[in-house]
This record gives sequence, structure tokens and C-alpha cells, in this order.
Amino acid sequence: MNSVSDIHVSSNLALPSPIELLAQLPASETTANFVASSRQEIREIIFGNDPRFLVIAGPCSIHDTAAGLEYAERFAKLAEQVKDEMLLVMRVYFEKPRTTVGWKGLIMDPHLDGTNNIEEGLQVARQFLLDVLALDIPTATELLDPITPQYIADLICWSAIGARTTESQTHRQMASGLSMPLGFKNGTLGNLEPAINAIKAATHPQTFLGVGMDGRASAVTTTGNPDCHIILRGGDSGPNHDEKSVATTRDLLVKHGLKPAIMIDASHGNCRKDEKLMPAVFEEIVRQRAAGDTSIIGAMLESNLVGGAQKFPQPLDQLVWGQSITDACMDWETTEKLLLAAARQL
Repeated sequence: MNSVSDIHVSSNLALPSPIELLAQLPASETTANFVASSRQEIREIIFGNDPRFLVIAGPCSIHDTAAGLEYAERFAKLAEQVKDEMLLVMRVYFEKPRTTVGWKGLIMDPHLDGTNNIEEGLQVARQFLLDVLALDIPTATELLDPITPQYIADLICWSAIGARTTESQTHRQMASGLSMPLGFKNGTLGNLEPAINAIKAATHPQTFLGVGMDGRASAVTTTGNPDCHIILRGGDSGPNHDEKSVATTRDLLVKHGLKPAIMIDASHGNCRKDEKLMPAVFEEIVRQRAAGDTSIIGAMLESNLVGGAQKFPQPLDQLVWGQSITDACMDWETTEKLLLAAARQL
């Protein structure tokens, strides 16, 4: 009889269940309390009860945890300096969406060599989150695979759904059950409707197929996530961080009965993927907020120890320490100068 199943599957390796990994790398009571309090601070900013500006900044992706931790240590000192004007949350991105093929992030390929040791990737990611939280730095990530949150979501303070997946029913359903505040990016074309519809879907109860903490497939029913907002990231149609675009977004949110809470990504389409333009975009975002537009609740930046990006793949011993292997980032000196100036302006 001809085989009709798994004809294109070369291996199927069992992973530890989420509850097993959480037992192996548990969050302490102190860590859990910090995550909870950070999430609440972010909620207060989103809904206008905290006047501070929310800034999600850090490497495009984490590929070297040692360099990432050095960045986190510098970030913690800067966060303390600006804490009265801004709440700094560090980008800790482990999953990278790909238009065709390429390195899919630390969880999928922790050795950066195509061996795709996902079990080790989950362990490395969880340990890195614990290390960052130990520095009293709130964490942010983009959740791409719907199974991943069961392994790391308890250590995430804010999350995002990217432009490629904002239209995905699977990700909208997943977001409805997540415990942290979450932003939906506008579509890759720059259109707002996918993000608006995503917020409406994610704030409502949903039932869908998922994975329980014991690793078994399950039917998941959620109450809906009330802490969702939009992220303007530009697109194929051009940047959308200007006053007119913000006003259009604000009016559309109000029209749909949603909180006019807008985060603006200074990278991606808004800087035309040119990290040298990112500071000016961020300064314009801060200018609008300082001028009184409180619908702008925060901004996103891609920042690393070393500016730019390096080609990958290449021999690992030739990689530049602290430089992105995905999107180009601002260097640390520019980041520090930019955020200190913004704190003074705000």
C-alpha cells in the first residue's frame, strides 16, 4: 500500500513539554512579581494613566546571548537615568519571520549553523530572559510560532505581532489568550485595516486548537486580551510616522470604538530600513508627543552595541561582537544620546 502520510517529513523529534522546561528553568517569585508589575506599568501607559513614554528598544534579534547581556547591562543603567520620563523595555527577539528562507532565530537555530536544535533553543531563550529580568529590565518580543508562548510567555512583559502575521487568524486567536499587553503592526503595504481588525478579534473571546502545558493538543478558550494597541511601522507605501498619518490612525481607532493608543516603530518602513535615518524618525515621534499628542504612547527602535548589520551566514568566529545579523541597528552611542535627549524634551 502506498504511504499517504509524512511523505515530506524527514524527522519528528519530541520536545520537552512546556511544564518540564518551566520546572527546569523556573521563574523566582521576585521575577514573577517584576513581570507582573512591568506589565501593569505598560498597561497604565497604554490607557493614559501613566504619563511616561514607552520605548521598546534593543537588537533586531538576539543571536549571541553574551553580547545581548552586555547590551542589557548598559540598557539597565540608561533606563534608570530616564525612568521619570520614559519606561524602557528591551527587545528580546528570538523568532524572525522570513519572506523566503534564512536564519529563523535563536529558538529555531541556536547554533547558527542549520542544525536547528529547537530544544536547546528554547532553553537558551528562557535562560536569557531570566538573565535580563534579573537586571530589572522589562522584556519585549515578537511571538511568531503559536506554540512558543507556552515555553516563554511567563517571562515576557510586552509582545508584538508583526506585519506579516497581523492578518493571521492563528495569531489573532493566540493574542486573545496572552497575558501581556500586545501591539499589532500595520500590514506590509502600510494599510491600517489589518491591525484594526486584529485588535478587535484579539480583544474578544476565542476558541482554537493549541498546546497545553503538558504538551498535549488541546482546545483553548480565551477571555480576550483587553490590552492591545496598534503599531505604525510604515510599509511599501512609505513611512507613516508623520502627523497626518497619526491623525488618520487616531480617527480610525476612535471610529471603530478602540482606544486611540498608537505606538510608532522608528525602524522598518518608517526609516526605509536605513538605520542612519532612524534617529531623525524617532526625534519626530518625540516632537509630536512633546507637542501634546498623547495618543502617541511610545516608540520602537532597533539598537545594538555596534551599528549596522553584518552578512550572514559566515564563519561564526568572524562575526563582529554586538552587531546584528538580521536588520541593521543603531549603535549604542547613538541610542544613548537619542534617549537622553528625548527624556529632556519630554
